[in-house]
Amino acid sequence: MPVVGEHLMTVTEASRALDCSVDTIRRWNKMGLIKATRDKNNRRLFNVQEISRLQKKLAGDDTTPLEFLSSGEVFDEATCIDLFAGAGGTALGFHNAGLKHVMLNEIDPHAAATLKHNSDSHNLDWDVVEGDVANLDFSQYSAEVIQAGFPCQAFSYAGKSRGFEDTRGTLFFEFARAIQEIKPKIAIGENVRGLIKHDGGRTLTTMLNTLDELGYKVNYRLLRAQYLDVPQKRERLIIFAVRKDVDAPILFPKERDYFISLRQALADCPESEGQSYPKRKKEIMELVPEGGNWRDLSDKLQREYMGGSYFLGGGRTGIARRMSWDQPCLTLTCAPAQKQTERCHPTETRPLTVREYARIQTFPDDWHFEGNMSSKYKQIGNAVPVNLGYHVGRCVLASLGYIPVDETMDEVEPLVL
Repeated sequence: MPVVGEHLMTVTEASRALDCSVDTIRRWNKMGLIKATRDKNNRRLFNVQEISRLQKKLAGDDTTPLEFLSSGEVFDEATCIDLFAGAGGTALGFHNAGLKHVMLNEIDPHAAATLKHNSDSHNLDWDVVEGDVANLDFSQYSAEVIQAGFPCQAFSYAGKSRGFEDTRGTLFFEFARAIQEIKPKIAIGENVRGLIKHDGGRTLTTMLNTLDELGYKVNYRLLRAQYLDVPQKRERLIIFAVRKDVDAPILFPKERDYFISLRQALADCPESEGQSYPKRKKEIMELVPEGGNWRDLSDKLQREYMGGSYFLGGGRTGIARRMSWDQPCLTLTCAPAQKQTERCHPTETRPLTVREYARIQTFPDDWHFEGNMSSKYKQIGNAVPVNLGYHVGRCVLASLGYIPVDETMDEVEPLVL
């Protein structure tokens, strides 16, 4: 599949070249269907090939299939520890990239059971340690890489410049403790977009300063999964830290100039369990067109369906939201039928099923999830998309020298802290 092309035009030039309106191109950009960069004069520039490909996709020529990415190789010396492993999205992505896990930790018993089951059924040979990360003795482990999708809580001492001590009482502290004790060559932290502005940016600054204090050069980037082989508009903040005595670059995956539609993602998806709508909700959702939401209902039905939310401000575009076949799915949550974040099937009036959730998160169809239906939705909704993990994992391997740095990767300078 192609990487971002070099043929860039202004929005006016692109509209003339492709016989579509400027407003249409801008709308596609706002919807996240195409990307824009800026020149030295702050003008938006567009990849004409990308727009042309989108035109064909929207006209029914949708030929970009979903692939479950895997390199087919594992480097035994590229050892990795995964904390807060969940259902294994990042771990499987890193494994598919070529890293070898020596330990995974997860406190949720259903998610831990998911990891153990799939380790056995896929011959992954994972050492899954169930329990609180605070109880782990890291002195018994060694690894070149530590990865952690730590939950983000408010810091008790954030902004007081106590470095490592500022993080006590948070789960990031456990990530930092593992780094301090194991001293991996590379540490990868993952979190939601909101971390960038959490507490006015002081929380992220505290984390970065802590990694610097522990002896790591660091940078971060917000990755958009829809441009990295994931059929979903999902953003994840990735922190990339390299030990200062290691001659290794900080690398992030480059966004591709294509996306995968929900139509391609759910093609031949296996049937599975899934939530269903109560009778009256289904009657109302039947009236919402593909890609639509509450605004497509009559005022009377809007008031009935939304209740007090009817009088709130904001777009509220997730309410009564039906997905579109021709676009990536909206970000999956822990349940597909929550009032504010509805994830209704494009043409059938029902929430997305468990296996459809898994497809959209790029888990393979034979990845088994333990627990009840609610737990399965939660595990999948909380996961890092597997293909996103794959792309980050390839950058990690390239940084360590196991594979070449190539045109699919961006090298960035460490932050000056």
